[in-house]
Amino acid sequence: MQLRQVRDIEYRLLPGADRQTTDIVIERDGLISVRPPKRMTPEQVDSIVLRKRMWIYRNLADWRDLNATRVVREWVNGEAFPYLGSNYRLLLVGTQDEALKLKEGRFCLQRSVVDQGGKDAAHQAFQEFYEEKGRERLSKRVVALAAKVGVRPGRISVKELGYRWASCLSDGDLHFHWKCMMAPATIIDYIVVHELCHLRHRDHSAAFWNEVDKVLPDYRERKEWLRARGAELDL
Repeated sequence: MQLRQVRDIEYRLLPGADRQTTDIVIERDGLISVRPPKRMTPEQVDSIVLRKRMWIYRNLADWRDLNATRVVREWVNGEAFPYLGSNYRLLLVGTQDEALKLKEGRFCLQRSVVDQGGKDAAHQAFQEFYEEKGRERLSKRVVALAAKVGVRPGRISVKELGYRWASCLSDGDLHFHWKCMMAPATIIDYIVVHELCHLRHRDHSAAFWNEVDKVLPDYRERKEWLRARGAELDL
């Protein structure tokens, strides 16, 4: 990966892939990533970015508007935290057998976690909760939906992925961001199907979206939900 500059546009040039088109993506962190076909030189990619600059400007403006309302959560009683599309209030408690539990409609977090470790420790407790729940749920959904897509994925992991919701590796392994578990079940399924379809098509060509459409005819609505409300899924 290398950073390149074309006029006022800075972008990350990702390694070339076996694809016919150049994929330009505004990532969740607001940076621009470009993945070209293997045959392209960096200078050729610069030319494509320059030709697509109006599209990039429009999408960056949309990204700024969406992230202007990014949620900032506090580690205090009554704060709301999402899980599978529903919000649960935080309750700081005394001792319990786990740092964080979802119990009786509340996220119960040991007060000592916040008192001793601060926001970083509280964040870690929530991340571990989402990762644990995600490994179970996402594994089941991958198996169920892979049968519909007609592919055989590799290993599944749930972890911190930075600016990506998920990724599909060339060996078939699938990685999912733990924040996926904050989203509604319908959106999780969209993310899963999206990655499974990359086992057939590595790019975002018309053929790729046709595969997604076969499994999720309403994928456009789910995709738009994630675009418009994804910034809310954060700690």
